[in-house]
Amino acid sequence: MTKMKDQSLIAEPLKQELSALYRAEDRHYHNLAHIEAMLALAGDYRASLHDPEAVEAAIWFHDAIYDSRAKDNEARSAALAEKKLAGSTDAGRLNRISAMILATATHQLPLFDNAAATRDASLFLDMDLSILGSAPNAFDAYERAVRREYGWVEEPMWRAGRAAVLKDFLARPHIFHTQEFRQRFEPQARLNMARSLETLQKPS
Repeated sequence: MTKMKDQSLIAEPLKQELSALYRAEDRHYHNLAHIEAMLALAGDYRASLHDPEAVEAAIWFHDAIYDSRAKDNEARSAALAEKKLAGSTDAGRLNRISAMILATATHQLPLFDNAAATRDASLFLDMDLSILGSAPNAFDAYERAVRREYGWVEEPMWRAGRAAVLKDFLARPHIFHTQEFRQRFEPQARLNMARSLETLQKPS
């Protein structure tokens, strides 16, 4: 795998184009602040990333298409990345970026045959979920923002669906893939999610 260092795949015009998508009025959590938070974490862990520019590109594109009523946001976001980055990098690298974006649908690791690519994907997915391990007030604000994005869903359906998502994560041996993120975020994430689940399951 070629390591292309310090050559951003997201040129300024593309950054502006993507930023406009993230500024859409119906985005209350999956917005530019979420991207900036992930980019800050990518900066924190840059030394641990094999291909930081590919991870940066995956961050910029992973929620580029976001419609809470749709089931194919990740696939459409990955397709957009492939289209916009075609010619900017090699096919193998583009495939890795696309696979990382697609993996945000389930937060299961892509099946790479390369340890460095798997490591990058692990860190990328953990960055995306880091909000789960934030301070309780920040986690609560995140929960409210996601609820607003699903404002069209009636409350009983929302409670059942959200509870199922939280139960799925809590049942996993680890919420985070990397040791660094487990140490930094996992205990608080489990507390936050258990508290949220309890609230969702209370009779309304």
